[in-house]
Amino acid sequence: MDELALASTIFAITYLAIVTERVHKTAAALVGGVAMILFRVVDQEEAFEAIDFNVIFLLVGMMVIANITGRTGAFQWLAIRSAKAARGNAVTILLALCAITAVSSAFLDNVTTVVLIAPLTLFVANTLELNPVPFLISEIIASNIGGTATLIGDPPNILIGSAADLNFIDFLVHTAPVIVLILVLFLLAVYLFFRNDLRTGEEVRQRVMELDEREVLTDLPLLRVSMAVLAGTIIGFVVASAADYEPATVALLGATVLIIAGRQHPHEALRNVEWPTIFFFVGLFMVVGGVEDAGLLERIGERVADASSGHLSAASMLVLWPGALFSGIVDNIPYTAATIPVVNEVSRQIDAPQGSDNPLWWALALAAGLGGNLTVVAASANVFVVNIAERAGYKISFFSFMKYGVVMVFLTVLISSGYIWLRYLAF
Repeated sequence: MDELALASTIFAITYLAIVTERVHKTAAALVGGVAMILFRVVDQEEAFEAIDFNVIFLLVGMMVIANITGRTGAFQWLAIRSAKAARGNAVTILLALCAITAVSSAFLDNVTTVVLIAPLTLFVANTLELNPVPFLISEIIASNIGGTATLIGDPPNILIGSAADLNFIDFLVHTAPVIVLILVLFLLAVYLFFRNDLRTGEEVRQRVMELDEREVLTDLPLLRVSMAVLAGTIIGFVVASAADYEPATVALLGATVLIIAGRQHPHEALRNVEWPTIFFFVGLFMVVGGVEDAGLLERIGERVADASSGHLSAASMLVLWPGALFSGIVDNIPYTAATIPVVNEVSRQIDAPQGSDNPLWWALALAAGLGGNLTVVAASANVFVVNIAERAGYKISFFSFMKYGVVMVFLTVLISSGYIWLRYLAF
């Protein structure tokens, strides 16, 4: 069996194990990653190089900050305030959390946002005596939609911006307009999806209105330190790219400062990190690194380029639609990394416009960001939320998420197609 066939087989078996959930997805991913090394698809050094440590340490740093901040009662305070502002109406609270998640994802990043919002959501749902799964699924989708709007909102955008020399303003001008439209339609879809599942009785609503949010604040000195560190970290995310620092550096700095300034023992700070999530990513990155090294992703990209027959409009749609599909199956970060050289080559062959006027870059950005909503393994934010739900005793299965993800990916990519056509190709 040649290297490509072997890598594809390992990937298929790993993915099947994750989808069917016959074994825990973290175990499946780790076995698949190690298999890539044992069968010599890649050596250990290449497998470890495939791990995106920016994602890994961004998650670890923000989990530490979120866990320490959570001990102060801050999330519960915010949850009660939000529930009371919506007068206990669960649908209104859901729509508000989705809007907050989407906007925050654009200006922080979607992983950081869900790390902060998921614990709050669990508390809100528990207060309303509701299943948190509709809330969490909606927030996953909202985080990926919002993250697509800006350069720093989603890791694939950072890769595209670096490769195509596109800056923060370029993304605001070219992707944010369609994302605003998609967000409005998504909120309407959320209402239609879940309005019948989120009914609360008058007794529950009255109990929410009687809650005193001040009573949940348990450690005011630590709260003040946590809020200062969190604010500094958020500012750090905004300015980090201009200063040529990665988000993971900012997150680890914030976590370290909070451990020291908040007088937290490192053992306690690290104990509640979602380690199954972290090691799921380690295994998944190794698996995808194997199929990438074997040339599978490059071949997919080349087929897309050949199928365009030199037409910019066809190339744009072929980057967008298959890109959304493969980003949803493989993982949008490595897929984007593998497709960037293909987009560069296609742009050269068909003499596409340069820089921000090239619709192929925006097609790839929208494909990667919106395609991240297809499955629970398509984006980092998805995996984190699913794992934190599992830890709290709630299961979001592969197919229970996908039945909403398929609908939203189809609708959002369809809207994106119209946007790209009207803005770049029709005239």
